Amino acid sequence: MQPDPEIKKNRKAQNNSERFHITLKDFFLAFWKTIVIWIVIGVFIAVALHYHVDNTIIGGAVVVFGILTQAFVGLLNLIGLVPIVGPIIAKVLALPFFWLINALGYFVSIVAIKRGYSKDVVNYRILTVVLLVGIVIGFIIGRVV
Repeated sequence: MQPDPEIKKNRKAQNNSERFHITLKDFFLAFWKTIVIWIVIGVFIAVALHYHVDNTIIGGAVVVFGILTQAFVGLLNLIGLVPIVGPIIAKVLALPFFWLINALGYFVSIVAIKRGYSKDVVNYRILTVVLLVGIVIGFIIGRVV
């Protein structure tokens, strides 16, 4: 006797849904390196701030360590896992235009600080961060709507 085709279809759908199901254990097994690296970075920052290490040394060490271990790429991958909004944020943060605006802001800041406009640089950097956050939010809203 042949099984009912409807039962076969239901079993096939159930097998497909099990294939796309991920447990917390699977998540940690897949991303354990990224999680450990960011825990190490967080502990380093906390310890360095506790011992009053200069902020530029902390920032430089985190950037170098993050680039060497590809921590930023891993963080971008984790952000991309968030449903609907995650891939959009990851796409915006990877745009060359976004990086170009940020880099231009740093170069202008260096020139302005050397000329004695350090107070104005703080206001400028705040405006740059607001602009970049606005670009991210606008891109997300434009994609979702």
